[in-house]
Amino acid sequence: MTVIYKIAPATLWREAEAAGVFAGSPDDRRDGFIHCSTAEQLPGTAARYFAGAADLVLAAIAVGKLAGPLRWEPSGGGALFPHLYAPLDLGAILWVKPLPLGPDGRHVFPEDL
Repeated sequence: MTVIYKIAPATLWREAEAAGVFAGSPDDRRDGFIHCSTAEQLPGTAARYFAGAADLVLAAIAVGKLAGPLRWEPSGGGALFPHLYAPLDLGAILWVKPLPLGPDGRHVFPEDL
């Protein structure tokens, strides 16, 4: 099973849980797709876009359960990132976990990625 991940502010995620769908962050909506990452890409994504941010969650997404189109597109550095071109139906979520900051100010990822 292919799994991708979404980092999101906990407040936005709670709103998504109430609505049953994640429509994306303001950046996602601006860009027209929901930005996701692979497990290998997560540390870089967190450091670049969420540095020092607390109260985040990490959602694991089962690619095979996505209802909308997923495209693997190059970033500015050329790496292919998964972009979801539809709202994220929460039925595709495997789990959601807190993404805390460690003592060094970097995010601490779950060991079971």
